Amino acid sequence: MGGVAAGTRWIHHVRRLSAAKVSADALERGQSRVIDASLTLIRERAKLKAELLRALGGVKASACLLGVPLGHNSSFLQGPAFAPPRIREAIWCGSTNSSTEEGKELNDPRVLTDVGDVPIQEIRDCGVEDDRLMIVVSESVKTVMEEDPLRPLVLGGDHSISYPVVRAVSEKLGGPVDILHLDAHPDIYDAFEGNIYSHASSFARIMEGGYARRLLQVGIRSITKEGREQGKRFGVEQYEMRTFSKDREKLESLKLGEGVKGVYISVDVDCLDPAFAPGVSHIEPGGLSFRDVLNILHNLQGNVVAGDVVEFNPQRDTVDGMTAMVAAKLVRELTAKISK
Repeated sequence: MGGVAAGTRWIHHVRRLSAAKVSADALERGQSRVIDASLTLIRERAKLKAELLRALGGVKASACLLGVPLGHNSSFLQGPAFAPPRIREAIWCGSTNSSTEEGKELNDPRVLTDVGDVPIQEIRDCGVEDDRLMIVVSESVKTVMEEDPLRPLVLGGDHSISYPVVRAVSEKLGGPVDILHLDAHPDIYDAFEGNIYSHASSFARIMEGGYARRLLQVGIRSITKEGREQGKRFGVEQYEMRTFSKDREKLESLKLGEGVKGVYISVDVDCLDPAFAPGVSHIEPGGLSFRDVLNILHNLQGNVVAGDVVEFNPQRDTVDGMTAMVAAKLVRELTAKISK
């Protein structure tokens, strides 16, 4: 948490300077230079990776990792900001091989590539507020999508990142997507604790923006009256864990994406029972097993165009990195759904 705390102190210092001596134009120009440099690095890495894939040939879609280490919109702990490097480390851990369960090889760049992280803390360090920061995240995702055959697979970060990512995917593809959202919580508050960008409000922003036609929420077991009312308001299909045994057959034979631009999958690691994934900020017993999740993902029919894995908190993980390995396997199996 030291880096986050130091960054917060610097932001307050920038604001004091701004109020005292620094002109708004000067601050804006400096922030723009940092943002432009950040987008340029992602753009050039994406361009290089895509050029190599096109030269190799034989690939229609390659999952492309993009880290968004953002944690400050969490209502409890900010540890998810440290997740992307831990997930990458676990993906390539020598304790397992590079094959997905369906037989795709992750060490084949036509299956999986990586363009690094959006430097969230460095941008916030310059005093950039969330309105603009969310645009930066969206533009970063669009930058990846501009380079065919790359398809964004985003590593969070807290769940607030799903809003700018889905917005970018929908805008870039020219229409709404269907979303499969696996989570203990619906994350559909209008503005949790007054924060419209809260990780508990991301899907309210997505539905308000018209970026999704269907939103299916699976694994829900911590939902308030507002969560249910918001679900009804937006026509969300909410599948709670208390009825999972009844819903299982339907959820393991989903067909999504027909008539829209494709399917987006958002996996909050706390959809899993904490017995399988203790390293999360919001521990909520009674969740899905890891095999439940894989059965839903493996059997899903539809063109998966993008996805995210969010809310892994390394600061609450076991000493041996159990949840990091769980998050990594989720990424591996999503890679298999995206790559073609």
